[in-house]
Amino acid sequence: MITVAEALALQTWAVVGATDNPAKFGCKIYKFLKEAGYQVYAVNPGLTEILGDTCYPSLADLPVKPDGVDVVVPPRVALQVVSQCAELGISTVWLQPGANADEVVEAAQKLNLDVIHDSCIMAEIRNQSR
Repeated sequence: MITVAEALALQTWAVVGATDNPAKFGCKIYKFLKEAGYQVYAVNPGLTEILGDTCYPSLADLPVKPDGVDVVVPPRVALQVVSQCAELGISTVWLQPGANADEVVEAAQKLNLDVIHDSCIMAEIRNQSR
């Protein structure tokens, strides 16, 4: 089981559901993590670039294995994401509000992933820096 503080200490993150739409949390979270100093990779099969950075179609396409994955997609997609994390050996998953349906949390736990599912990563980073 990972704590929020331990998760926030991880340096490399992938944001699954990253988007170039500034009104959506996939964009806000990606930008926020970058500006907070994390190494961040965007994952969205529908885009090739976000904020001038390469956007990758899947976790398997990333040039490095991230320390953690922030999930900003609907639960039916999030179920696939947690399976991919387990297959790729990525143990830390942060399920954002909206992605954190009970069945997704349970699937991640059954796969022995360290899952955070009851808060927003942006809110937690802001809390840490107070």
